[in-house]
Amino acid sequence: MTPHLSLFVYESYRKLKAIDPPLPSVFSSEAEAVVARSRHSLKLFEDTKRGIGGQLSYFRDEVSPAHAKAFLNNTWLPVARFLETDLGFYSYDGKVITTTHAATFHLGVEPDALFQEGAGLHLQAIFQEYGSYLADLGASFEPGRATFVSSLVPQRFDEWPNGVRSAKYYGRVFNGKATPDINRLLTVFRGMMNFVDSVITAGMPADEIEYTVFKIRFLTLHQVLGSLYMLRDERSSDLTVQSMRFVKKITDSPEAVLIMSLAAKPFRNTLMHYNLDSRVDTARVDVAQPLFGLVPIYFPSHDVTSLSEVVDGCIEATAATLEEWATYY
Repeated sequence: MTPHLSLFVYESYRKLKAIDPPLPSVFSSEAEAVVARSRHSLKLFEDTKRGIGGQLSYFRDEVSPAHAKAFLNNTWLPVARFLETDLGFYSYDGKVITTTHAATFHLGVEPDALFQEGAGLHLQAIFQEYGSYLADLGASFEPGRATFVSSLVPQRFDEWPNGVRSAKYYGRVFNGKATPDINRLLTVFRGMMNFVDSVITAGMPADEIEYTVFKIRFLTLHQVLGSLYMLRDERSSDLTVQSMRFVKKITDSPEAVLIMSLAAKPFRNTLMHYNLDSRVDTARVDVAQPLFGLVPIYFPSHDVTSLSEVVDGCIEATAATLEEWATYY
């Protein structure tokens, strides 16, 4: 949940400062940097400062080495070092929802800093700043109120006990041994899609549209789809024939084409940035309606319920295809 919380904090804080420029800073400089990095992790390949190459090199040159340094070559008995691992997995209902590499990326903390002495308390202090900020906005806990979190079953969460050697693992998933760097990011996509497919749905009635749940699900889907479009268009020469088949199965579906259409981009931007497109007639906006009455503006052939069904179906299909692709090689 961290990158989504960071998105809420980062974008709302930008709005507050735009409305009230003299507003004093409510975050320490370090916390503000962590918030920004964590929020920007959701952009994936669409991060304009990094792009595909920058994200691949970040995982290869910073995330992976930090884990290897912390977890490998530590056993006092050299002959037992082959048992050491540097990549852990976490799942829900048997599906991977994140890895230790992906979690490092989404936390927004410098990879090496996670393994320094006192890192836990340091992280706690940063996230206390998150909590204080959200409380100042009016966030509160309402005892007894049902949310997707309260419907989750703790026993369905699982940590793979032994982990794996990342160098070996990334060479045998998705696109195979020729592209371990691409496979690292595809593993992140896999976890993100399983997270919104398995976790950010629990306990929600099929006919009920809850704004935060829809926002997280839609934006995650949009960013993964956008990144796969970029991979297809800019790195097709790096992909095997089988991998291109999987990518096109995801990106060419009618649901993906609808969600990624240029006409729908302002809808994504509103969910992401809290900005209303300047071309929208404000008389058509109704904050009392689900998704503020914006759906028919950007998706004329849909209402809230039918669009939600499209998003749900695309999430399920994308997650399933990534699962199949991950184990195909």
